[in-house]
This record gives sequence, C-alpha cells and structure tokens, in this order.
Amino acid sequence: MQADDAVAWQIHRAYARQSHLIDGGDAVGWAATFTADGIFDSPSYARPVTGTAALTAFAEEYAAAGRAERVVSRHVVSDVDVVSIDDAGTVTARAYLQIVATAPGEPSRLQRLTVLADRWTREGDAWRLQRREVRRDDRPDAGPPDPHDHLDSPTTGSDA
Repeated sequence: MQADDAVAWQIHRAYARQSHLIDGGDAVGWAATFTADGIFDSPSYARPVTGTAALTAFAEEYAAAGRAERVVSRHVVSDVDVVSIDDAGTVTARAYLQIVATAPGEPSRLQRLTVLADRWTREGDAWRLQRREVRRDDRPDAGPPDPHDHLDSPTTGSDA
C-alpha cells in the first residue's frame, strides 16, 4: 500500500540526516541510522557492510580517506520516491544519490551518480535502514533497481 504523506516526509528527512552525518564525519551517528543488523550493499566497495560495528568502521574509514586526500564529499539525495509501506510498517523507497567531491582550490566534481533502493523500518521514534542497495550508473549492469528486489531475501541484489 502507499505510505501517507507524513511517512514520506519522515523518510525524506531520514535521507537528509544520513547525508549530513556521513559528510560531517559522524560515523557513529551514520551507523545508527541503520538497524543493528542493517546492510549497506554497494558495488563501489568489495563486499556488503553488515551490522552497527562494521557500518561504523566503514564510515570512519570513509571520513579518514577524505581527510587524507583533503577532499570534502557531499552526498546529495534527490528524487526520493517512497514506493510502499507493508502491513508490518516496512517502507520501500528509492532515490538518486550524487556524490560531489571538492578539493581545496578546485572546482567541485561529480564523483558518482547512483540509485538507492532502500528498506526502512520504524524503531521507536526513528526510521532506520534495514538494507540499502546501491546501483551505479557507470557500471554496465547498472539497470534501475527495483526497490522490491531485496524484500524477500537479504542476500539478493547487486554484484558487490
């Protein structure tokens, strides 16, 4: 069934919060936007990242790499589409994600353009990601993700 406008707005805000947390180097805060067993699956990285400790370490490494390269990254989420909400309250959504990188004295550049396919669940007063599947536009197998692809099994999805 379709999510109501209030849920759609909350999911939209959750995307914004995630972007600000990862861009600001708040690894613990970013990892906390996922469920304890949450999965981040992107072909940009060697394997899916699962669970709070691994997600925190991933975000710490991401921030450290940016500092080492003296590059500021911005995760720009747009065209958020809250596709559905099921009877258990799980929301499926998709969005575009642009990662823009800026080095000192250099013009900003588009680093990646991706499509997110996400499964969100409510925990207390916050929406948390159960699974994020990323598809890159620059990969030959980068067809548009179906946000329902990963609903039945946490192991199906991209080639990452």
